[in-house]
Amino acid sequence: MSAKVYGFTHSPWVQAVLLALYDKDMEYDLYVRPPYEVFKKWGVYMPAVSLNEEPWEIESTQILTKLGYKPILADELKAANNAWQGVLHRTDNPFKFFLHFARGGQISKSFINNTVSNFLLSFVAFYMFMLINIGKWTLKQKEPLNFGDQFMYWENVLDSSEGPFMDGMKPGSKDLVMFGIIQCHASIPVPALNSLLNDQRLTNLRKWVKTMQNYFKEYPYLYTAKFFKSDIPDADSANLFQIVSFFSGLIVIVLAFPITTPLVLILMSRVEKNRIKRF
Repeated sequence: MSAKVYGFTHSPWVQAVLLALYDKDMEYDLYVRPPYEVFKKWGVYMPAVSLNEEPWEIESTQILTKLGYKPILADELKAANNAWQGVLHRTDNPFKFFLHFARGGQISKSFINNTVSNFLLSFVAFYMFMLINIGKWTLKQKEPLNFGDQFMYWENVLDSSEGPFMDGMKPGSKDLVMFGIIQCHASIPVPALNSLLNDQRLTNLRKWVKTMQNYFKEYPYLYTAKFFKSDIPDADSANLFQIVSFFSGLIVIVLAFPITTPLVLILMSRVEKNRIKRF
């Protein structure tokens, strides 16, 4: 079985799928810019996955099930979404937001593909920047008193687990989804990451993160590696030329804002409301 994946590794749902593919030792091609057929149907919404050349799909939890994992229950998915609180802080520092995107750009053996992809990735980053800031305005998220509270459900899951993982002796859908969310918090550090590192109530969760890192030690997108004591290498980064390519694209997009901003709003409107994750 082989797969094509469109998505950016800062997304927890993209991470969950990529972790599953790695766990299943499946070959995959990762695209940071949406293939035309994906863009035409869903815009830049991610992840989109095609297994064995079948039609593209965008529901990450259903994709995990197709890959052989037990379905994640509705209450578990709600708890996972709750653990995403703090994501709106990603754009507090715009320069760092875009720099982290640039570093996470396309890395392949093709110089031309990398350059084109990273130039166009700037539009995806611009879209996400707009989406998060519009989310701040429309969702009016109430800041939790303690970001560590959102992880207590999972601390208790680990406490009652019969193995080192949330799903027991081997990683399951809960492990993949939650590890993806924590990679998201670490990819562009937000206050929730500080709670994961320092909240005295989350000892099981910190131990589990290290266990997951060791299990996935050759996985190339471990943004947690530099925060949780480990000898595992940091996530791969695009080189300086590719970073410059990204920012060149971003400059073009900003200069063309009378066109790019309405396009972003149109693409946002095409995403069904029930597909927008609540945090």
